[in-house]
Amino acid sequence: MPLIQLETLINARLSDCFDASRNIDIHTQSMAHSGEKAVAGRTSGLISLNETVTWRARHLGIWWHLTSQITQMDPPYSFTDEMIRGPFKKMKHKHLFIAQRANILMIDEFEYESPLGVLGKLADLLFLKRYMRNLLTNRNACLKVHAEGLVSSYSHK
Repeated sequence: MPLIQLETLINARLSDCFDASRNIDIHTQSMAHSGEKAVAGRTSGLISLNETVTWRARHLGIWWHLTSQITQMDPPYSFTDEMIRGPFKKMKHKHLFIAQRANILMIDEFEYESPLGVLGKLADLLFLKRYMRNLLTNRNACLKVHAEGLVSSYSHK
């Protein structure tokens, strides 16, 4: 199974990073280019342990539905979401948050398995892994801006 690992340094509070990462509304903003929208389960606010969300989005020119569930949560240090229905054969996304002096290190470990056997593996090599890495990188940039914006709003009070 392909594994995408990303590290993002965020100058914000640990709890703000954790909450931004599980916030349905912020995720929707980060995926605006794909028209991604939560259409079932938790559709706004903070998703929690055992809750599900179904996303509808246009990726690679096709409209997809993907339902994931929060299967592990240790606030404010980690949570995991796993696909229970959708286009992948399997998908598991671990979100880890580590305090480091003035910054938070946000780590994504995104594992997935494409359907269609050899054709899926070929798609991974040709474009899918890079496409997924870019989606996660853009999402993390949006989370970083949001969480760091909270820091500046605290300092102006």
